[in-house]
Amino acid sequence: MAKTDNKKKNTTVILGDRTSFSGILRFKETLCIQGKFKGTIEATGALIVDKGAVVEADHITVSSLMVYGTVVGEVHAMDRIDMYTGAEVRGDCSAARLRIADGVLFEGQCSMTGVDKEVEIFSRPTEEIKAELQRMND
Repeated sequence: MAKTDNKKKNTTVILGDRTSFSGILRFKETLCIQGKFKGTIEATGALIVDKGAVVEADHITVSSLMVYGTVVGEVHAMDRIDMYTGAEVRGDCSAARLRIADGVLFEGQCSMTGVDKEVEIFSRPTEEIKAELQRMND
């Protein structure tokens, strides 16, 4: 039974390199696009845009995005956006973490979201720090 649960957690759906799809995509797991997509992506899962793939979207909302191919449109990732060498991204991006490799074509603005404020630990009493951390975890 544990093996079945692990497989479900690691599920990746692939839209192959000869696939062309238009519309609205919604998914909860990981989706890898190898072909062409045009439309809107609203998902709680991760999105992988493979090398040679083209995604044109009015907006993309995902947990994380890994780009090896081409993405055109506004992107919001809850966690991270990774752009790998050879990727092309045209559009504004927002994420908690952003990584752009050498050799990426990026046209747009990026904003960092969900970054926790810094906690100063050297000039404050230990009990005060513990109390603040406890409030952050509640």
